[in-house]
Amino acid sequence: MTFSRRDFHRMSMRAIAGIAAAGKILDVSAQQGATPLASGAGSPMEPLGGQPPAGSTASVKDFDYQIKYQRAFEAVLWNLPANAIYTFRRAAFDDLGVKDNDIIAYSAPATPKLEAITANSTTPYITAFTDLRKGPVVLEVPAASSEGSVYGQVVDAWQFTIADVGPSGLDKGHGARFLFTAPGYKGSIPKGYLHVASPNFRIALAFRSVRAPGKTAADAYQYAQRLKMYYLSEAAHPPKQRFIDPIDKRYPTLPFYDERYFDDMHEIISVEPVNTQDKVMMGMLLSLGIEKGKPFTPDENAKKAMRQAAIDAWFYMQYWFDHFPQDKLFWPDRHYASLLQADENKTFTFTYDDRIDLVNRAAEYFWCTYMPKVLSDDPATQYLMAVADSGGNLLEAGKLYKLNVPARMPVKQFWALTVYDRATNAFIYSESNRTTLSSYDLDKMRKNADGGVTIYVGPKAPEGFEANWIPTSGKRPLPAMRLYGPTEALNNKTFKLPDFQPV
Repeated sequence: MTFSRRDFHRMSMRAIAGIAAAGKILDVSAQQGATPLASGAGSPMEPLGGQPPAGSTASVKDFDYQIKYQRAFEAVLWNLPANAIYTFRRAAFDDLGVKDNDIIAYSAPATPKLEAITANSTTPYITAFTDLRKGPVVLEVPAASSEGSVYGQVVDAWQFTIADVGPSGLDKGHGARFLFTAPGYKGSIPKGYLHVASPNFRIALAFRSVRAPGKTAADAYQYAQRLKMYYLSEAAHPPKQRFIDPIDKRYPTLPFYDERYFDDMHEIISVEPVNTQDKVMMGMLLSLGIEKGKPFTPDENAKKAMRQAAIDAWFYMQYWFDHFPQDKLFWPDRHYASLLQADENKTFTFTYDDRIDLVNRAAEYFWCTYMPKVLSDDPATQYLMAVADSGGNLLEAGKLYKLNVPARMPVKQFWALTVYDRATNAFIYSESNRTTLSSYDLDKMRKNADGGVTIYVGPKAPEGFEANWIPTSGKRPLPAMRLYGPTEALNNKTFKLPDFQPV
């Protein structure tokens, strides 16, 4: 059989008309949630594959929104470590007037005005930021002594630790001049520096100024001012160090769980190198209008999808912690979880040869910042988070709970009980702004017959126990027992902390 050019033309016109008609049917079916063109894989006159089973219908009407929502939701989980540290930088620059290489040094333990994820309010904080695109950066850290010490981490833009600092860090507490260099740096490294190559351009640090025995928080503040940070190009004549004390200022570092989350994401992506394992996600972000080197101008559908995705990601994280894995509890017969939930390699990258564990990584960085590079068997600090009461019930807003703290706690330095808002993982504002009671406060608290203390957590203090009370102001509590210098009894888990009990 042969066909003339006219026959082909007629066939082509019929095909075009059929495609146009099919397009109209598909457009209508998409609006109605059905796809009548698909008779179903496996039908007698159809191939076995290539289309859904007979009777299948689409579950969504707006595929454009659905794709953008799905990619936005996964992007929040993927980007959470980077976003959670970038917000520290953004707030410091926007709200505190900080610049690169300035050092934020708190003159006293933080109050709820430091709006940060599970911060401590026992030892004064130190933090700083820099941008290695401008050149290598020197950080001078003083040696630990009878005057004090610092403990903490320097992290990259993904919040992965590139240098532990202090007695348990790279400097071993002997003090050092750290030199941080940018990705691809080819210059020479002068003698006398502890070189740390960063995989990203923007880095940040957070230290605790730990007061020595017999010293005060004011002494810890003075000790913190021995730190120096400047560009290597200024090493011959370092500029006078600029310190900023925000003790009376609001420092709002918490991530925004709405469309603003993606403004921060775009800002991070615009600066930092793209890791090979992240290229698929970078491609997916194009549908949201996020592209390296280009302005962020999402359409209305993308804005709507991103806002809902960020909200839902927050609710998902709340759900995850409400169903905390039992095998991750610190003691099987107690209801505490270590704040430091490391991956299977005892690090906090959650990167394996065959995968990145996005969910567990997101969960860890949702409630914690500035983790050590490696979780050792005898960590310098341990944080035990109460995820339920003695009956295994979730802690509730508006209820009063008590914790019996033994007279002898397994610490070489001190212990501190801090209570956070379960919704934000940050301090709770109250009339007193008390967020913590610690072994430093024992002389003010009412003691039990055995020498221990009972601490109350709730909206109102029991009569006569006001000094033993941490207010919750109607918030759902997340208590954290911090142990500085934990002993072997805690590390081998022969010591067990009692659970919180409802009063």
